[in-house]
Amino acid sequence: MQMGMVGLGRMGANMARRLMRGGHEIFGIDLDQKAVDALAQEGAKASTNLAEFVQMMAKPRTIWMMVPAGAPTEGMVTKLATFLEADDTIIDGGNSYYKDDVRRSKMLAEKGIHYCDAGTSGGVWGLERGYCLMMGGEPEVIQRLNPIFKTLAPGMGSTERTAGRPASKGTAEEGYLYCGHIGAGHFVKMIHNGIEYGIMQSFGEGFDILKNANSKELAEDLRYDFDLGEIAEVWRRGSVVSSWLLDLAAIALGENPTLSNYTGFVQDSGEGRWTITAALEEAVPCDVLTTSLYARFRSRQDHTFSEKMLSAMRNKFGGHIELKADKPAGQ
Repeated sequence: MQMGMVGLGRMGANMARRLMRGGHEIFGIDLDQKAVDALAQEGAKASTNLAEFVQMMAKPRTIWMMVPAGAPTEGMVTKLATFLEADDTIIDGGNSYYKDDVRRSKMLAEKGIHYCDAGTSGGVWGLERGYCLMMGGEPEVIQRLNPIFKTLAPGMGSTERTAGRPASKGTAEEGYLYCGHIGAGHFVKMIHNGIEYGIMQSFGEGFDILKNANSKELAEDLRYDFDLGEIAEVWRRGSVVSSWLLDLAAIALGENPTLSNYTGFVQDSGEGRWTITAALEEAVPCDVLTTSLYARFRSRQDHTFSEKMLSAMRNKFGGHIELKADKPAGQ
């Protein structure tokens, strides 16, 4: 298929590359001329001019946006709407708030432009590993775009089929899923990220306890000097807490056992807050997820090894750059 990619940053460029490897014809746009040139050298048609970018594609056009959530996404949707025509499709693959998806889709529908939301997980590793995709939108549009989703997704790979799951059940076991009408994909991704906060917090706190097992506050015969990297490594092998996040924690600890290259100042990208808002609206208790979000707020005032673990994992899966240890908070 033919598709345009708006935003050639860490994820957008690699998604474009994965699609090109899968035989799709890709067009790209970014304000950074170096990013445009790099993708063009690999076979894409790319530009820094939005009008030119749109005109390069055959109708009906399919355009995937990978730009920061909030104002940048809102502005890009508005700009694209001035150039696109009826039956063209915009896919928002960023981390937008699902209520914004519903509003934007209504605005675009007035021009006959289709809108899909695609929660995307895979970070900077997705080029090789593939991207877990959670989509919302009109069923017939999602079905038409299936070749795109299938190429970006990891596929079955080496993951065993869930016991008792029928082979004809659907696409979830291939790493992509139609979740429902507009906003459903980003809603599911929002909860995914809320859960991620909780898992990361658990790892962070657990390793912090291990690190302080040699505290002078303890009786001498109850002190232990643990090698955290080795503990992470052994847990990766057959343990019930083995996971990709643990893999990334092991990498970070292997690179720097003290994580001294992180301050412990931990950002949040928004989905954690939205998850708590959804829980409040549904009157659903979510103690762990709420606490994990508040822990990130507290990290910006007082830092622990636990927060350094969170920063390290965020950096490893998403390339998120946070304050380094030689930069005081507030800079």
